[in-house]
Amino acid sequence: MIECRGVQKYYGDYHALRGIDLTIREGEFFSLLGPSGCGKTTLLRTIAGFEGIDGGVVLVDGRDMANVPANVRPTNMVFQSYAIFPHLTVAENVGFGLRRDPRSRAEKAAAVDDALDMVGMKGFGGRAAHALSGGQRQRVALARALILKPKVLLLDEPLSALDRKMREQMQVELIKLQRQVGITFVLVTHDQEEALVMSDRIAVMFEGEIAQLDGPEALYARPASRRVADFIGVMNFMPARIVGEGADHVTVAVPGFGTVDIPAANVSRADRGDAGPSIGFRPEAATLLPMGAEAPGRVTEGVIDEVVYYGDMTYYDVIMDGSDDYDGVPHEVRISMRNVFGREVPDVGTRVRVSWSPGSLVLFR
Repeated sequence: MIECRGVQKYYGDYHALRGIDLTIREGEFFSLLGPSGCGKTTLLRTIAGFEGIDGGVVLVDGRDMANVPANVRPTNMVFQSYAIFPHLTVAENVGFGLRRDPRSRAEKAAAVDDALDMVGMKGFGGRAAHALSGGQRQRVALARALILKPKVLLLDEPLSALDRKMREQMQVELIKLQRQVGITFVLVTHDQEEALVMSDRIAVMFEGEIAQLDGPEALYARPASRRVADFIGVMNFMPARIVGEGADHVTVAVPGFGTVDIPAANVSRADRGDAGPSIGFRPEAATLLPMGAEAPGRVTEGVIDEVVYYGDMTYYDVIMDGSDDYDGVPHEVRISMRNVFGREVPDVGTRVRVSWSPGSLVLFR
């Protein structure tokens, strides 16, 4: 549905997009994810036609968008601010794009009602726009975009102004809405969890380039670089030394972990400026065991340095035995445990056993 080939964008001397190559499939929920200033909103605006490009090609549904103005592209956009007209009613806001539509007034009114029903706001047409909550404004903006039946809906951080509970609710509603209407959604967000929850595929961007394009599970479990791993969720990093290589694995020595064979599928690249090889693993990939309990994998001992309670989860910062072997500095790892009824919550200073599996480790070399 969308194809970008070598897209370049400059703002004066600033190189905002650096040769973006990207294909977004028809009917896909696709996310552009990255920190502020990485170029994700600029890329979205070039697809929408609000920004020109300085090189490359943007195609939508197989058609080159060069010299095609934004108002005639088969796309529509929901802005971060929603851009709701406060002096108009809900129905007038939703039907704003139909002003020049040749359909009769009754047909337009029916289309507005259908669009409001689609976003769960049936019966709200007569309400003043200034009397809406943040979540309702978001739904009105969606209805206004969808009433024109675009082939692509572009979403520029549409949930960032909502509180956490409403944001999580709207994430689910957007997923259901996208499946219902069946069109391509392209979401811009800096929220890693939001992208993982909502997307079929995600492009992670840094400094005007795509660092990795993958499905949520692959992105989380097999990041292409240490920078991606560090940006997506929480990742523990430990220094490593490569001591051997086989056809399907790399053998590394890791302080506190000993000698480990890392599967070839779990080997990623280090980034410029990294001190050297390192291994990474997610907090949920390790488990705290009571002293004397049977371990499902390999075991390392350590001491709890900090305990952080999050309701459903508790995070433990553990200083692993032998973690200072390389540089004399003790390395701390974060381990997450779900708070189930009856599970003991050990205090700071408690000695614990940590169970882990080599298959959960990623090597950055």
